[in-house]
Amino acid sequence: MINADKPQRWNDDVRASVRLYNAWFLAAAPQAYQDTRLVTVHEVERAFGWTADMTAVTPEVLEEHPDVLAALRMSTAPPLARDRLVGLSSGSRSLLDSMEKSGRLPPRMRREVLSGHLRRMCAVLNDLLDQDLFPWSRTGGPVDPRQRERAATVVADRLCGAVADPIVRNAQEQRQLALIEEWLLARGYSRKAHPASLPLRTMQPGTFSFRQIVVVGDGHPVNIPVDAVIQPHTPRPHGFPVLIEAKSAGDFTNTNKRRKEEAAKIHQLKATYGADISLLLFLCGYFNTGYLGYSAAEGLDWVWEHRIDDLEAAGV
Repeated sequence: MINADKPQRWNDDVRASVRLYNAWFLAAAPQAYQDTRLVTVHEVERAFGWTADMTAVTPEVLEEHPDVLAALRMSTAPPLARDRLVGLSSGSRSLLDSMEKSGRLPPRMRREVLSGHLRRMCAVLNDLLDQDLFPWSRTGGPVDPRQRERAATVVADRLCGAVADPIVRNAQEQRQLALIEEWLLARGYSRKAHPASLPLRTMQPGTFSFRQIVVVGDGHPVNIPVDAVIQPHTPRPHGFPVLIEAKSAGDFTNTNKRRKEEAAKIHQLKATYGADISLLLFLCGYFNTGYLGYSAAEGLDWVWEHRIDDLEAAGV
């Protein structure tokens, strides 16, 4: 074990991890948010163009540009969460998710069913359009460019506000993986994807990959993503690479809510590959001793970002 069997230093590590996360947040999170906001403003401006400045929110627009739906939800008063729009329009959550996450319409949905969903969505969106943001929709007059710019900024802020936590979490995850990559490259490793169709034990020594798909389950195989997979220069006797999940958190509450995710993943891995396979957590942020104790009891071990050289103890 690396850290799971050393509870005497957990408190010191928690404090060091919180300090590191807070320093990163103050230095980088605002920029990550601003970068996303600039992209989002551009997306909102495109939505304004497709809908004639929100005066033509029609099923035809949704069909041609399915991904415009997120901006439309944030253009109402009050802004609509996904489930609220589904409820008000007697709609389909799978349709909404396909439109917003994939930017496409479900190919197997019957035409008449799809048309009904889109028509009802548009009716709700038009009824709840924020008249303070889009006064021209009420008066029918010309659009003042300054009013348009203000409306686009407000809608973009609403969109970013709805995904603020994922924006910060994704930026932190990218930074964590970049740190792992830098550490590995300095020790002679090379980044090379390992085909999910090949056994884990056949991964080439001295290589690593990110967001690797690992197949678990016998009767009903399931693909699970693993943030980092590293095959040491000298593979361990059982041949399995080191599997790592990069985890960060900006408060203690969310870590306790999410702690079962990693436990479920290690149980799936061991059920398929046996007791020799292991999963390391790469931690930065607010992980308290309750979280650590739970993880240790579930057979998980971890490496702190502020002490990344502990990876050597894992055989890397």
